[in-house]
Amino acid sequence: MRKLSDIAEEYEFLEGDERYRLLIELGRELEEMPQALKTDATLVRGCSAQVWVYPTESGGTLHFLADSNAAITKGIVALVIAAVQDKPADQVAQMDIAEKLEPFDLKNQLSSNRTQGVPNMIALVQEHAARIAAD
Repeated sequence: MRKLSDIAEEYEFLEGDERYRLLIELGRELEEMPQALKTDATLVRGCSAQVWVYPTESGGTLHFLADSNAAITKGIVALVIAAVQDKPADQVAQMDIAEKLEPFDLKNQLSSNRTQGVPNMIALVQEHAARIAAD
């Protein structure tokens, strides 16, 4: 997975439809999430599309699998995951993920329907991180 800073640098030089294409491309680059992990327990609530996020942990480092049934939404969850992927759980639990996503200006770039679930994606990632950090 690309670093969020690299994605932001590329995104900055793009406009309109090119930004949509980049988001779709990011979604395609996500690791394959096994169908068996797409359950009610991994479903992100409040998204217009279905979005699943599943955390794994090794030595205190988080690694997420994610998927969506909508291409743009899958790209958005890929951005969220890029901000936290392979970082320590305690760091992710304290991170201001929304601030890290500010360079993408998603609220102004996408319809409110597409971005309404972003806070819920972030909350779910941080809940998983806090739970794992506490163990």
